Amino acid sequence: MKANRQVYAVRALLTLLSSTTCVVAMAPALAQQNPQQGEGLEEIIVTAQRREENLQKVAVAATALSGQGLVEKGVTRVDELQTVVPSLSVTDAGLTQNVNIRGIGLASGSPAVANGVATYVDGIFQPPIVTTSSFYDIATVEVLRGPQGTFVGSNSTGGAIFINTRNPSLAGVEGSIEGSIGNYDARSVEAVLNLPLSRTLAIRGAGKWRTRDSFYTDIGSAGSSAGRLDELSGRFGALWKPTESFQALFKLEAADKETGGYAYRPITGTAYAAYRTSDPRLIDYDTPTQNDEKAIQASLELRYELGSGITLRSLSGYQNKRIFNLYDSDATNAARYSLADSTRLAVSTQQQFVRERVWTQEFNIISPTDQDLSWIVGGYYQRNRIDVIIENRSNGFPTDILIDNDKTTTGVFGQVTYKITPQLALDVGARYSHFSVTGGGSVSIGRGIPTFPPNGLQVADLSGDHKDGRMTGKVSLNWTPDENNLFYAFVARGYKPGGSNSLVSEFDPETVIDYEIGWKATMLGGAVRTQLGAFYYDYNAFQFDALDPATGQTAVTNLTDAKVKGIEAQVQARVSGFTFDAGVAFVDSELGDVTFVDTRAYARAFPGVTPAVQCPTGQASNPPTCIDYTPFLRTTGGGSNLYSPKWTYNLGARYDLWVGDVKITPSVSYAYVGPQWTYIGYSPISDRLPSRGLLGARLGVQNGDLLVEAYGTNLTDETYVSGQFGDNEFYGAPREYGVRVRYEF
Repeated sequence: MKANRQVYAVRALLTLLSSTTCVVAMAPALAQQNPQQGEGLEEIIVTAQRREENLQKVAVAATALSGQGLVEKGVTRVDELQTVVPSLSVTDAGLTQNVNIRGIGLASGSPAVANGVATYVDGIFQPPIVTTSSFYDIATVEVLRGPQGTFVGSNSTGGAIFINTRNPSLAGVEGSIEGSIGNYDARSVEAVLNLPLSRTLAIRGAGKWRTRDSFYTDIGSAGSSAGRLDELSGRFGALWKPTESFQALFKLEAADKETGGYAYRPITGTAYAAYRTSDPRLIDYDTPTQNDEKAIQASLELRYELGSGITLRSLSGYQNKRIFNLYDSDATNAARYSLADSTRLAVSTQQQFVRERVWTQEFNIISPTDQDLSWIVGGYYQRNRIDVIIENRSNGFPTDILIDNDKTTTGVFGQVTYKITPQLALDVGARYSHFSVTGGGSVSIGRGIPTFPPNGLQVADLSGDHKDGRMTGKVSLNWTPDENNLFYAFVARGYKPGGSNSLVSEFDPETVIDYEIGWKATMLGGAVRTQLGAFYYDYNAFQFDALDPATGQTAVTNLTDAKVKGIEAQVQARVSGFTFDAGVAFVDSELGDVTFVDTRAYARAFPGVTPAVQCPTGQASNPPTCIDYTPFLRTTGGGSNLYSPKWTYNLGARYDLWVGDVKITPSVSYAYVGPQWTYIGYSPISDRLPSRGLLGARLGVQNGDLLVEAYGTNLTDETYVSGQFGDNEFYGAPREYGVRVRYEF
């Protein structure tokens, strides 16, 4: 019955979209309007292509929301964007999140693997750690689907996410203060102040504090508070504009977040599944857990417009992200069960420290757009320094992993737009990216054990280096028969660099070629906007973590190729105070044949035992010295891409009712994310995330600058798996509700 309801809902949505002539997903912000402002949707301006552009006029598949639009949709973090962006999947994976668009992005937790969906904050590239901080004082969020080979280059085979915070303004003093309370003792305070110091200098400060009890209760001996939240973030910005032709924009941001560790249970069908709790909201740890995240980012943008209208732009950035985790790796009270059970369970723990520092620099020369020929050229430099320290313990036996990687990415790019006729334009963009990495590190066992050397016995050398480079870009033909319609067709190429696992092990880059068509339309005097598109991918050299029997270590390898195709549609409308939006995506993918070691089958046979090197032919497994992996070899083919739900869709509606000077706004939203595979074993028991449908609602009462709003998320209190880490699974938030009060001045 549930499946039938989903099918009926999708059919109804498609009928509605086709009846209003939809187009490829670009959800705009649905800004508040009073009766004097008239009807119609506000124009959405995006900057991902280094210019301010009307999203409805750009040949790109994207979704964009303003900061107000995020609030109205209840989107507070990156992972919640998947409730408003078709084809986007964000799943929990402990240290990182797996962010994928149209089934392409990141499916590996290795520091050797780059993002496949590049995320930027104020134009600064973000590494895949410390990415779950809350949004505050946001200007826009832009989600671009498909390879962004010209303006992003490497790390964008799946797409890119641009998060833009609000800039200081010279217009006048303004600000806001907001507080909220909710169930699970949730509390938050957010404050913003914009202050012009002179006619040429303005500063802006913003900050957010947020705390919440855990959704989970630890019934084990550890007494863990895993899953709680304590978060504090702040941002300072300064804008200096001494002349109309020059401006300097500086921003500095810091974030500190603690969660008490990750809360999860063993996955059904894995080694410790028999000992998992009966309730997803109960955890049973025998090891204290911890999760501390800290980040700092600084950026400086300089702009100078020449008399000819050409703009010179420089953007410099630095960030330092650090995370410390202590895991109960088996997610059970294994010590207790080992005493009560004839089967000896290994007590498995992990301590993990990861730091990534990033230096970036970009230069642009941007032409004006008032001629038939317009262009932009640029150069890019990025350096990532990654340090990882991991200690695994299985029944007290230690395995230490040390990793240090130094990555450098450089690129030169340009795009030319030529208006063949007033209605027909040609975009040609190209970029060459070069990538190099030098890595060091080792795997050692037995540190502190009397029969081993004092610092342990080194069993693997993780040193190595790798270089590669690729040409990427896009060729697009855009037809605008009138000011309300845009038809486009393009071919784009994306690339994600390869890397090194050790001196004797490397992996190749991923590449994808995207063939895409789309149509965007504006109707009824701007009251309705639609987007419709279709795409086909040729995806090569999928990067994935696989166990290498020769070393006994998990290493990144190029598993296979894939074909991906799909359609996306979205509509937005505003009539007489009523606002409605809907989006849907269908993505069909197929991976080629691959042979691999099924690490989950291995874990069931050797629960809690760290993998070792392959035993000599004919020799039985003898951990921790060696393992015979022959019984765990598998061959699969024809399955879909990982983290690629076939169906995603979302619906939203709100109504502004004016009673005198008071505006009452009820709103409701629903988002569906279909089932998705997490591992190439394709086990329906252990390797699949079931679908989920999340219902939310809000009721706001606004009088002038004061807003009081009640909110609720996951109103049906659906229990759903939000991701996997090793042999454990995470769960999404339960029903949350509360009240927030906001005052603007």
